[in-house]
Amino acid sequence: MTTPTQAAPTARRMWTLFEPVHVVSYFSPAAKDAFEQAGLRGFWRGYFAGRAAPIGPVGPAPVVAAFFSFAPGMVSRALPAIWDLITPADALAVRLSGAAAALTGLLGLTAAEPVPGQVVAAADRLAEVAASTAGREGAGRPLGGPNAALPVPDEPLARLWHAATVLREHRGDGHVAALVAAGLDGPEALALRAGLRRAAGSAYGHVPGAWKRSELQPMRGWTDDEWDAAGARLTARGLLAEDGSATPAGVTLHNDIEAATDLAAARPWTRLTDGETAELARLLEPVSQACAAVLPFGRSEA
Repeated sequence: MTTPTQAAPTARRMWTLFEPVHVVSYFSPAAKDAFEQAGLRGFWRGYFAGRAAPIGPVGPAPVVAAFFSFAPGMVSRALPAIWDLITPADALAVRLSGAAAALTGLLGLTAAEPVPGQVVAAADRLAEVAASTAGREGAGRPLGGPNAALPVPDEPLARLWHAATVLREHRGDGHVAALVAAGLDGPEALALRAGLRRAAGSAYGHVPGAWKRSELQPMRGWTDDEWDAAGARLTARGLLAEDGSATPAGVTLHNDIEAATDLAAARPWTRLTDGETAELARLLEPVSQACAAVLPFGRSEA
């Protein structure tokens, strides 16, 4: 068995493969239509209902804490009012059926066709990895833990999406912990990420995940004053330049946060041999590529 430190690069590599599988539940037309048909009009109602449902019928505070980068005002506009439109149990069912329908279409299958053996194998093996995050391993994981506690679906495409979601939220919980440990709040984390794209000569300028302020700010609901204040705090720390671009210290901090995120996500992957990891990557690659086609930002490599 490898150590978490040894498995950290594997955790990052596998994340780039299962992340697109999870994210179809937000961006695929089939998945969005499932929420629309359930009475959740507009993108954000489906997003907040589907992603928060594993926690239960909560108000805004637990979601602000777990989602991290969203403005509290934006969360409060959705929760708890969303639970008057749909129960968490129904939201879980809708997101799962929508994700499975999305994967069916993206893989070029029909509802009557059997799922190809390679995809079934990917689902089974990824589900085994995801299962290792349940129980005591879910401690400190406010989204990963509740998702890991949900029943594992019998249908292969639903099982694949469920496993990807458990591992994605498990990793995300660790990323939030790394951001908090770095002394960043929600808008500061976003302003630093936007600054990476502006940094002269930065290796992150071309990275899909290094979004612009004009993209990140409205998606997370922060006002201009809140964003500018966050930028000023980062500038005072020497992490952003006056023009909003990341300084060398800001790039270094970002790299440290990513390394800490990889380490926090590594434990489930310590149980696999190099050969088992390589085989799972081979099985996931074509599925991941198919899913990336519907993502607005392409397939992230960082």
